[in-house]
Amino acid sequence: MEAEKWGRRIRAFRKLKGYTQESFAKDLGVSVSVLGEIERGNRLPSDQFVEDIANALNVSVQELAPQDFE
Repeated sequence: MEAEKWGRRIRAFRKLKGYTQESFAKDLGVSVSVLGEIERGNRLPSDQFVEDIANALNVSVQELAPQDFE
């Protein structure tokens, strides 16, 4: 369930910033399938990957984190 929350937040922020899944995956240096698995909630992103995503989207990790994340 935690992975699903992260995935929804990452997808929402990516779309808000105007990235396609393909271009965002390329910027992050991962395959589209890895990013897709994370966005669908099938894979929990590592702490480092969350930081990389936040930096690429120019938001803080706290902004990116699900509301109930502690």
